[in-house]
Amino acid sequence: MLGLIGKKVGMTQVFDAQGRLTPVTVIKIEGNVVVAERTEDKNGYEAAVLGSVDKKKSTVTKPYAGQFTDICEPKQNVIEFRNFDKEVTVGEVLGVDIFKDTTFVDVTGTTKGKGFAGGMKRHNFQGGRASHGSKFHRDIGGTAMSSTPGRTFKGHRMAGHMGNERMTVQNLKVVRVDEEMQVLMVRGAIPGPAQSVVIVKKAIKK
Repeated sequence: MLGLIGKKVGMTQVFDAQGRLTPVTVIKIEGNVVVAERTEDKNGYEAAVLGSVDKKKSTVTKPYAGQFTDICEPKQNVIEFRNFDKEVTVGEVLGVDIFKDTTFVDVTGTTKGKGFAGGMKRHNFQGGRASHGSKFHRDIGGTAMSSTPGRTFKGHRMAGHMGNERMTVQNLKVVRVDEEMQVLMVRGAIPGPAQSVVIVKKAIKK
């Protein structure tokens, strides 16, 4: 499966030849270096390990730097892509051009953290009436059982930590591949704030 490590730049809009406007997310692909290869004989499966963005030298430990010896500078983001569709060699630098014949992609990222949120914001509950005197406005309502079983089941939707979760948006259409700027534009939104790290893979369902 084809995949690359990218950085979410932000959102913009582009026009096609017919003048139709399309909202797109811009993903910057910074030199993905093949750090290692996993083989069936040695590891029991096949995969390509890619690294992206140079790591600050003051934060690099000797054990961490060992995997990059004679290949490249230590990388900040190192991710393994199983069953890589393209023949690659250790040290090779991959760019956005590997997606030039791809129509749809899946993008994985970490959503924005919202902190502690109530039930209405976190789970889109309706809440109670807004009228005067109801005394039930933004509450989540009953949560526990009666004497049997006399407890709240695990997984019950209540107030709590919202966001900061790993999420994948599937089947995003590739609108433009700019090999000169190493930029990929996909239709629609992807998870995470601007400048966050995302993983772009060829869509598995299309």
